[in-house]
Amino acid sequence: MSEDGRKIYEVIYCCEYLGFLDSAENKVGCLLHPCQNGGVDMREVSFYGRELCEEHLCPSYHYLSREEKVVLRNIANDWYLYGLCVTDIDLVKSYFRLISERVCETPSPDRLKENNLSEIILDFFSFKISWPFRSSATNRFGKYYFDGSEYMINRIDYHALGCEGSRFNSIFLSLSSEFQNMQELEEGEKLIEANIDEFVRAYLQ
Repeated sequence: MSEDGRKIYEVIYCCEYLGFLDSAENKVGCLLHPCQNGGVDMREVSFYGRELCEEHLCPSYHYLSREEKVVLRNIANDWYLYGLCVTDIDLVKSYFRLISERVCETPSPDRLKENNLSEIILDFFSFKISWPFRSSATNRFGKYYFDGSEYMINRIDYHALGCEGSRFNSIFLSLSSEFQNMQELEEGEKLIEANIDEFVRAYLQ
């Protein structure tokens, strides 16, 4: 939804009863849930109804590991960034695979509290907001692009840029990347590589 209440993507249903649960606007959740209404369950008035709302779990619940979920919960410093990241399975899986390969193990959530590691990971996931090569197209959302009621996976035309591809392709797609030339592609790769290198140095200290 846009700030004026208009739907941005027709194919994606946005519940109109999602809102802030606290006066400081730090916690987001269901305004109809009985926890918010003195025990009265008002979810029947929503588009999906109480039963579906109560039982539904997003794909990330099933596909992200417990460790990945815990790390995201620990490092995300606001509800908006957390929502962008926890729902982007490709981005989360790709990043943790890359750092795990470099340090030859799967870092535990407790280990990631040491040596500024959480801050380094947060810097990476903050690319969801600050990525300099994000497409300006209004019909792009992560790796998807929308055409009316249909949505499809976007592709980066690496041949047009003068190369075969990038090992960071899944990350680039999740960040809605659009590169104008080979120089921009290389700059994007350097940003990812620099973050991973920084993580590895801190982890192996």
